Amino acid sequence: MDTPVNQRIYLDHAATSVPKPAATVNAMMQQMLHHEASVGRGAYRSSVRASAKVAELRAEIARWINAPSANEITLQSGGTEALNLGLFGLLRPGDHVVTCAAEHNSVLRPIHELSRSQSVDCSIVDVDGQGLVSVESVMNALRPNTRIVSILHAANVNGVVQPIAEIGAALTQQFEVDLKPILMTDAAQSFGYLPIDVQTQGIDCLAAPGHKGGQGPLGTGFMYLNQRYHSKLRPIVFGGTGSQSDDLEMPMSFPSSFEAGNMNVPAMAGWLAGLASCRGEKLAADCVSERYRSLGKLAEELYLRLERIPGVRVIGRPDQLRLPIASIEVDGMGASEVAAILDSEFGIEVRSGLHCAALIHQAIGSPTDGTLRISCGVGTTLDELDALSSALEELLGVIPN
Repeated sequence: MDTPVNQRIYLDHAATSVPKPAATVNAMMQQMLHHEASVGRGAYRSSVRASAKVAELRAEIARWINAPSANEITLQSGGTEALNLGLFGLLRPGDHVVTCAAEHNSVLRPIHELSRSQSVDCSIVDVDGQGLVSVESVMNALRPNTRIVSILHAANVNGVVQPIAEIGAALTQQFEVDLKPILMTDAAQSFGYLPIDVQTQGIDCLAAPGHKGGQGPLGTGFMYLNQRYHSKLRPIVFGGTGSQSDDLEMPMSFPSSFEAGNMNVPAMAGWLAGLASCRGEKLAADCVSERYRSLGKLAEELYLRLERIPGVRVIGRPDQLRLPIASIEVDGMGASEVAAILDSEFGIEVRSGLHCAALIHQAIGSPTDGTLRISCGVGTTLDELDALSSALEELLGVIPN
């Protein structure tokens, strides 16, 4: 550890994927340099082209989650805005929502605000020592006034994957269609990485950013909403939509009513190109299946290396390793200290703290200051994992065998 290294080993893909595909960057540049125009704000060629680009993105996202229609996709500034739209737009005073302790603050904070300001009641279901929620506990928390069941697909702290399809099946079996609570899913860690089929998994509302598994730039996201609930959704942002400009009431037309203001067309063009480049000539489902297998193997390699280092405690290890995300504690050192040393002395970038998901830490037994989180992406190599292992061993004074 004599001098800082110049290498960059990025292991914080749960925050955002790095690097973005060249196709993403090039498409953004081309849009800004040669085709920049607002969507739905003109009948001239560049504006029509921009609108077509956005429509292509909706259709591409629909392919990746098997949505029945591209018109069930609304584009947002990120997963957080999409989740806020779903929660604030669908819940009413007196409603009840069920969620779980593994959720990100993108869900927990909006629900807390709704409970404070709009008398929405909430039940937060416990999770086990690996952060996994049970179908039975979710179903037992339901009430006659339960409007939404919001369960994330995969946890950002340790990558544990929740039984979404089983919860969806249980809700469908217990309720008639018109009386069934809306199953909402935060897919921030799973979109583009894990198989998602909103139809077979019974997901009514799904939100995700585009800048992680979606290979798009930061500031992109979407919300899928089953057409059955379009008339129930209220906008949370008001302004111009490019239509019915003489009416002070927001036009109630999904998805445009929920995309007020100018859309970030360069980012969307980049996101579309990123998704398309990852998929190539394959079906989206086949592309995800390949990634799923690859990331599962990478998760096994990550945990294998971490678990054999004396002085490293792996926290909340999932029984089924599907995503290469791990949380650890290093003996005698705080998570933020280890992260700072790994960055400055080894060029290894990881995240420390509670990762905007404090409740799951209580369940999995994290230290009070949180964990050191290592999260890999599709481009992470075994050499990079070996470099991480060597750096941790050096910190701990471990002599390799």
